[in-house]
Amino acid sequence: MAKSDNVMLDLNNPVFQDDLFNLGKEDAIRILEILKKIRSLTWTAIYKDNGLRWELVQSRTGLGGQRLYTIRISQKFRAIVYREAQFMRFLSLHPDHDSAYE
Repeated sequence: MAKSDNVMLDLNNPVFQDDLFNLGKEDAIRILEILKKIRSLTWTAIYKDNGLRWELVQSRTGLGGQRLYTIRISQKFRAIVYREAQFMRFLSLHPDHDSAYE
C-alpha cells in the first residue's frame, strides 16, 4: 500500500494548548479555520503554500534534536511545528514573527 502524503495534526502539546485556549474568540476561530485547511492538504502542498510560509528555524532545534519550523497561522500568529512522519506536531503559538525564532 502506498504511503499517504496527507497531513495529520498533533495538537496535544500542553504549551500549544495553553496558547490556543488563552486566545480571544476571533483569534481562536481564525486559527481553527487554518488548522482545518492544513488538515485538508498534503505535505507537498504545505511546502508550496505561500500563505503558510513553511520556514526553518535555524536558531534552535526540538528537544529530540528535530528541526523546527514556523508556519503562518494568521496575520497575527505564527506556530512552531515539526514534522514527524505524517504528523505536523504543534509546539507553540507566537503573536509576532520574531518571537517564533527565539
